[in-house]
Amino acid sequence: MSDRRGGVDERGQGHTLEAVAAAFLLVASVSFALQMTAVTPLSASTSSQHLENQLRYTGAGVMASVEERGGLSRAIRYWDESDARFHDAPDGGYYTADPPDNAFGRALNRTLDERNIAYNVHLVYERSSGDRAQKRLLYRGEPSDHAVRASRTVTIMDRDPLIDADGTENGTLTVSNASTYFLPDADTGGPVHNVVRVEVVAWRI
Repeated sequence: MSDRRGGVDERGQGHTLEAVAAAFLLVASVSFALQMTAVTPLSASTSSQHLENQLRYTGAGVMASVEERGGLSRAIRYWDESDARFHDAPDGGYYTADPPDNAFGRALNRTLDERNIAYNVHLVYERSSGDRAQKRLLYRGEPSDHAVRASRTVTIMDRDPLIDADGTENGTLTVSNASTYFLPDADTGGPVHNVVRVEVVAWRI
């Protein structure tokens, strides 16, 4: 009789230990799963990814619409030969507060500034040595971690004239004979002066 009770007690203890172990494993599994799927302020949600994609398309769309009328090329050639910088740019040689007073600058202001979107504009081109260089056209500060980049390539020809402050073409100065123009002739002997990649880096404030 005592042997049966002892067996029952041992089986009961065994079931209890199994139940405790199973509960521990369940709690540990749930805790691990919660840690793996926890959403933090730095997590990239589907919504934020959608906003970033939308911002990238907006930047690309601005450049595409402006370039349909030659506006990007003209912005690259919007150069003050006497001051060796873009027209009305601050002493640093690039714009900071207000974008340039041309079609590209006005499109940026209308599409990005009025929506409280910060942005920088860089011009990436080829040096005469063959390596790449970058010049700021507009700089508003260090981009955030969620900044997006859109770019478009523009070909500048040797015969293309500089653009004066009033937006008209200079009657005598071209990109190839202007002495202070920043863009070198990377295709010596050919009609192409340089190929410039215009980059817009944008982020929400």
